[in-house]
Amino acid sequence: MGFFKKCLVLFGALVFLNAPIFAASLTGTASVNVTSDTATNAKNMAFDEARRQIIRDVLSNYSDASSLNNAIKSEKSSALMNLISASSITGERLSDTTYSATIEMTVDRAAAQNWLNEHGIQNWIGREENIYDASQMVATFTNKVSDWAALRRTAVSAGIDLNTVMIEGNTMSFLVPVSKRGALTIALRNAGWQYQDRDGVLHIFK
Repeated sequence: MGFFKKCLVLFGALVFLNAPIFAASLTGTASVNVTSDTATNAKNMAFDEARRQIIRDVLSNYSDASSLNNAIKSEKSSALMNLISASSITGERLSDTTYSATIEMTVDRAAAQNWLNEHGIQNWIGREENIYDASQMVATFTNKVSDWAALRRTAVSAGIDLNTVMIEGNTMSFLVPVSKRGALTIALRNAGWQYQDRDGVLHIFK
């Protein structure tokens, strides 16, 4: 199926559902069993382990999994805490040196997107936008990693979030609020990008 046909299928599905585009599920569960020198240390280690696992499991559905995994491995626990909006515990058991439980956590959408962008991780977690308030754009990259990073920086400098809806090879389709389209084209032109409007879809390239 060609890229244009895929876009039509995606559009049709979104209209049929009549729902926000990015209804991402951001809740995950982890079962942990950790032993340390004290119960307090074991519990702290268990929560850190659960937090990293849940963030990895949840966000890997909406970002580049390899880059995400590397970033989570090296990130401080305190920084990852800021990505969690809610948590709950069931089946908690502890002894003098061991802590075990099943932990459920919900990742905060806005905090997660900011964190992913700050670490240069390609993502399409998005914020809830209605399709009728968004403008479709298609970018073609020569070097997907570096060009995506450059495009994202350009958009961020204009105060715009790029909500990705499809990636195929070196081509990315994304949505931006209609009200931001003009600001984005100015920022793109100033950053050396070229663009063409083809039947209402803005095509971006170097």
